Amino acid sequence: MSDSSKSERHRLYWRKNLTCLGLLLAIWFIVSFGAGILFVDQLDKIRIPGTGCKLGFWFAQQGSIYVFVVLIAVYVRYMNKLDASFRQENSSN
Repeated sequence: MSDSSKSERHRLYWRKNLTCLGLLLAIWFIVSFGAGILFVDQLDKIRIPGTGCKLGFWFAQQGSIYVFVVLIAVYVRYMNKLDASFRQENSSN
């Protein structure tokens, strides 16, 4: 594999990685900032059954953390697949 081909593959790998990371961070920002701050008044009209807790308060305190943990799992899964695909392409060349 030539140096220019390796360099292009390296750029492609990082572009895919950073695109995924940017998308996941945007989702987290929307959930944490949007649900916890911007839309809290509308969400507070909804109460979580069994607890009586307001939904806006829940998102501000815990919901964004749960979303962040799920997004970490999504990122790990995506990166494992991305790494495997680039490793497979390297071994075939």
